[in-house]
Amino acid sequence: MTLDSARINWGKLLSRILLYFVVSVICIVILYPYFVMFCTALKSRQEIFSIQGTIFPKEWMWSNFIDIWQKAPMAQYMLNSIIIAGGSTAIAMICGIPAAYALARMKFKGQTAFLGFIIVSQMFAPVVLLIGIYKVMQTMGLTNSLLGLIFINAAFNQAFTIWLLRGTFMSISAEMEQAATIDGCNRIQAMFKILLPVAAPGIVTTLIFIFINAWNEYTVALCLISTDTIKPLTVGINIFNGYNIIEWQYLFAASIFAIVPVVILFMSIEKNLTSGLTAGGVKG
Repeated sequence: MTLDSARINWGKLLSRILLYFVVSVICIVILYPYFVMFCTALKSRQEIFSIQGTIFPKEWMWSNFIDIWQKAPMAQYMLNSIIIAGGSTAIAMICGIPAAYALARMKFKGQTAFLGFIIVSQMFAPVVLLIGIYKVMQTMGLTNSLLGLIFINAAFNQAFTIWLLRGTFMSISAEMEQAATIDGCNRIQAMFKILLPVAAPGIVTTLIFIFINAWNEYTVALCLISTDTIKPLTVGINIFNGYNIIEWQYLFAASIFAIVPVVILFMSIEKNLTSGLTAGGVKG
């Protein structure tokens, strides 16, 4: 082995060690709050408010994860969140896919202005429009209902859906659809049979982001929902936040259950994020 090759190997080794170190530090910083939340969920109330408290519980109170199901209708809260997130995701995708396809493949008057409007609409946070949203929902009779939250979450994620899917569709060669039209497919058939299967990774990524945004939504749900039985999980766990004391052990235990569905969703479709691209889609 020559001196130059040895230097190159040492350089690669050191760079890889540095990369692993940086990645490990980032992972620790990101996961540390969840670790503290998990440890706190396993403590008793006395230990949480103890002056000489530590991160690890002295007595592991696994019963806290059982107690929250008895102290609050957690199953109903989770079901409500699944309905809201799933419904808003479905509506946003059903409306967003045709709009993104039109913006990616068709030319029409006002296209640039429409794209600009989509970007501008992302600048407004839900809290800024909260009074207007409440008035509109009240007029439509959708306050204090799951359907109202589904429509609102779908509307707030619509611009993001269109913008992200438009970029996905534009990255796919139009020659694939042209070949399908030559074989007898119309534009709609070409979109469903050719474009959407190839764009599956981008569609799955968009679906994940929409679902997570709808699942985590809190402000609008807090203002629109007053009936306890139709509250989403993000609002329902406030039952452990009392006027005189906050039951941190139950609040963190419920928060861990709120994270689980999103993690399961991501793990179940994670493989689609890196597969099914356009390789081999067009003959040379």
